[in-house]
Amino acid sequence: MTLDLLRFTTAGAVDDGKSTLIGRLLYDSKQVFEDQLAHVAQASERRGGSGALDLALLTDGLRAEREQGITIDVAYRYFATPARRFIIADCPGHQQYTRNMVTGASTADVAVVLIDARRGVLEQSKRHAFLSTLLGIPQLVVAINKMDLVDYSQERFAELVEEFEGIARNLWHEAHPDDAVARGITYVPISALRGDNVVDGSEHMAWYDGPTLLRFLETVEVAYDHPYEKAARFPVQWVIRPGADAADYRGYAGQLASGALTRGDEVLVLPGGGRTRSAAIDSYDGELEEAVAPMSLTLRLQDELDVSRGELICRPDEAASVGRELGADVCWMSEHALRAGGRYAIKHTTRSATAIVDRIEDRVDVHTLERTAPADELQLNDIGRVHVRTSVPLAFDAYSKNRRTGSFIMIDESSNETVGAGLIN
Repeated sequence: MTLDLLRFTTAGAVDDGKSTLIGRLLYDSKQVFEDQLAHVAQASERRGGSGALDLALLTDGLRAEREQGITIDVAYRYFATPARRFIIADCPGHQQYTRNMVTGASTADVAVVLIDARRGVLEQSKRHAFLSTLLGIPQLVVAINKMDLVDYSQERFAELVEEFEGIARNLWHEAHPDDAVARGITYVPISALRGDNVVDGSEHMAWYDGPTLLRFLETVEVAYDHPYEKAARFPVQWVIRPGADAADYRGYAGQLASGALTRGDEVLVLPGGGRTRSAAIDSYDGELEEAVAPMSLTLRLQDELDVSRGELICRPDEAASVGRELGADVCWMSEHALRAGGRYAIKHTTRSATAIVDRIEDRVDVHTLERTAPADELQLNDIGRVHVRTSVPLAFDAYSKNRRTGSFIMIDESSNETVGAGLIN
């Protein structure tokens, strides 16, 4: 039997112990090879470890990360236990690399937000918790780390839980104002350095009767979307015309973003609006009667419609929205501020367009987690709601309904750098 897969991300401020936590998870669950362990031992000795293993080195692989003792890029690690398979995204805590955190968290099922038991909830802790909620991550775990440095104090743990609970009341409402149902939050007191409540329980915190972090990750129920419960969304990536040997062949290749398509289904091509039926579904292994997300396939249609890269194929009774104007929450990733009137390239599924920012409706204050309106601009790492107009119509969904067709990136046309990530609301 194939074990199910859980994707989770670690987030929080610099020096809260994210990399050390992942290193401890890998080490205590016997997921580290001997040669890796020897390499980490040597690197730890060079850094003056006095014989102690620096487990953060298992994830901080860049030279600059090891020299500075911080995480810069997202580090992905894979491991498995008898209960479940895991993909971990170790996200950077430094404010300068918040954009990397958005990348790592965008596909996660669980977000583990670390808080230093001594320093409490910091601005970056709030920002990462808000982003995790905004991205629609189903489960949030608050790991109160470095409990060994506060003498494993139950009182200090309770103080931090109460502090974060006060913040959490605003988290869901501000991220999803139209949805009154907030997600659950689990609190775990840990010491990543010493291993308390990470994989094994802690004899120092007998007052805690909840699961260890690994036990929680092994048993948490995540509501995976069944292909038949989602609307079919097939962004066309490429039009296939093989040449003289198959002169009559015309197929539309891409990855099924969500839902399922069956041969003979009535389909709608957006934004043009043409209707026809699917004649065949081709895959690497041959023709299929049905395809489900996230399969890559080539779709053939009964009628010769004008279909090109960037168009979306769906069913008429569950069509996506089409328009040139949309509102979105944007996480700004550039040192050059986003201002009303700014022009950017926009990439939405397989479609490229030019977008003008009509207005900035609000900005999230990371101190209070409240929206302030109106906003003149968005600075690096700011989160705000914007209204944009695009040069061509887009076929889209709200991000809360479909992550793939509800998100886009904004690109600076002069430098070709990604400057913003948008979630359509």
